[in-house]
Amino acid sequence: MTSHWKPALLGTVGLLVALAVAVAPCTAAWAAAAPKPPGRAELVKALSECRAVTDPTERLACFDKAAAALDEAQTKGEVVVVDRKEAQEVKRQAFGFRLDALSIFDRGGAKDKADDAISAVAQSAHRGANGHWIVALEGGAVWRQIDDEELSREPHQGSAIHIRRASLGSFMMNVDGQPGIRVHRDE
Repeated sequence: MTSHWKPALLGTVGLLVALAVAVAPCTAAWAAAAPKPPGRAELVKALSECRAVTDPTERLACFDKAAAALDEAQTKGEVVVVDRKEAQEVKRQAFGFRLDALSIFDRGGAKDKADDAISAVAQSAHRGANGHWIVALEGGAVWRQIDDEELSREPHQGSAIHIRRASLGSFMMNVDGQPGIRVHRDE
């Protein structure tokens, strides 16, 4: 009885080992190609490392040197320091665009509401050549309707707009509390 299943088992195991050996380089390549979150800036690391210096005089000298280098880099525009409020405003202005580079603003904090939805006021609204709505928001963002849903009340200057992320990377816009229409950000 044992002699019948051993060759089949060894064949299956051999196949699995061969498959693992074949897939391993691909997995490594995929992992290497995946975008990695940026680490801390070298100037910030240098400043942080000063905390480990035990001698008070050397520690102060380390902090002075690192702070001066960071200040000089910021003055020259080589380093930009952004507080959470500024980061939230940038993310709000870019809402609707796929900008993976904005992930640098996600460090060290909870997910912002601006990641999933925004509320704004319509600056203007009109129908495009295909009859779909094009709504410009105060602040410059332009959203275009991409479905065939009708609104019972037309959007206009001053309309309350709420846009939220929907499934599969799409967005839904509610105009003055009406049921949503599917939209895409143009500008």
